[in-house]
Amino acid sequence: MIPRRPEPELMLEPEQARAYAEADFAAPHEGFVDAFAEAFPGPVTGPVLDLGCGPGDVSLRFATRYPDCEVDGLDGAPAMLAAGDALMAGHPAADRVHLAEGCLPEARGPRAPYATIISNSLLHHLHDPAALWQTIARDGAPGAAVFIMDLRRPDTTATVRALVAEYTADAPPVLRHDFEHSLHAAFTPDEVQQQLAAAELDGFTVTVTSDRHLTIVGRLPETA
Repeated sequence: MIPRRPEPELMLEPEQARAYAEADFAAPHEGFVDAFAEAFPGPVTGPVLDLGCGPGDVSLRFATRYPDCEVDGLDGAPAMLAAGDALMAGHPAADRVHLAEGCLPEARGPRAPYATIISNSLLHHLHDPAALWQTIARDGAPGAAVFIMDLRRPDTTATVRALVAEYTADAPPVLRHDFEHSLHAAFTPDEVQQQLAAAELDGFTVTVTSDRHLTIVGRLPETA
């Protein structure tokens, strides 16, 4: 197993943020919402917290799928939030999506406690993954539904190169570079299990869902 190699926590460069905002992530982002719906069937109402929301594409898609909810998104990179302005402009769900700047674990969801918390591709950015689990435990309501999707680190550098070649062959250089670095920075399922045990979230499940992804699904304890 290759060792983890952390990457910068924040995407601060405007060109980098713009490349993400303009890239076609429709399939994986809609797939994120589909996977949430499979894990937690039924309606979603009230405020939802989206940690590491980036430009807000997942937040908007989630709000579109669940018209009785509002989504509060937190992201630490001003450039990523600014790049989302074009996504928000004129979007039918934009009035129910509220994005704000903040780094974990200092930043708090403005309407905590939340009955639903989601996060897509944040965990591998964090130098200290405990920041994510601390925030979820603090800002989630008892019994809150938690759905996390992230990259998982491959066993070998050869596999990293193969995944980069397969999935970003036609992407801009900045996205190819970031994808390679993100694969090196991602956690293995065993490492995530250890994080959950340390956070006393033993009821959560970690599932490998593709050649490069894993999901973490669970509910917060009903009582503290």
